[in-house]
Amino acid sequence: MPSITRRRTASVGRPTSAEAEILAATQRLLINGANFTELGVQQISTEAGVARSTFYSHFRDKIDLLMRLATELMASSFDLTSAWDPSDGAERLADAFLRVVKVYRKHAAVRQAIAEVATYDATVRDFWSKEVNQFTDWTIAVLRAEQDAGRAPADLDPVSATRVIVMGGERALVDHVTAGDPGGDAAFAREMALTWWYGVFRRPADRGR
Repeated sequence: MPSITRRRTASVGRPTSAEAEILAATQRLLINGANFTELGVQQISTEAGVARSTFYSHFRDKIDLLMRLATELMASSFDLTSAWDPSDGAERLADAFLRVVKVYRKHAAVRQAIAEVATYDATVRDFWSKEVNQFTDWTIAVLRAEQDAGRAPADLDPVSATRVIVMGGERALVDHVTAGDPGGDAAFAREMALTWWYGVFRRPADRGR
């Protein structure tokens, strides 16, 4: 299994008590329907029970705060996915994706805020692109290793296939946790895993070439 070092685009170390309160308060406000663009630093600070100055001692601004929340979402998702090895098979991949779905459900409001802010802020847009690229780089590396070992078809294009399953999969995840019934999480995770497995990892070779 190839090793991919995750790029830490924001600090994801253990937060201080004040940091944790600010992060949790922001997520609560978003879950309760707040629009991130309209959220003020004072409103976040009040919800967290800290002074406004304390906010700025831990975060440069709201964008820095949002990227920290998003990094936690992506770090958890990547850790779960990258722990899977193709030798584990499709069912273990389905288990990993089910855990990822639960992470996305927990952070759905943060993901929505990222989508909102990325439409007008290039820093957030570039940040999110780099975060997703960690999944892309890992998947391409795994597929190439599987090809070299003769387990994935030689005619597979790892880059194109990865764009389909990573970018398409992430959008499907967002749609599912936003509009789907939580009771369907296991079925969704299994269908995603089987799509990855039989559509890419163990796709039959093109015998007509």
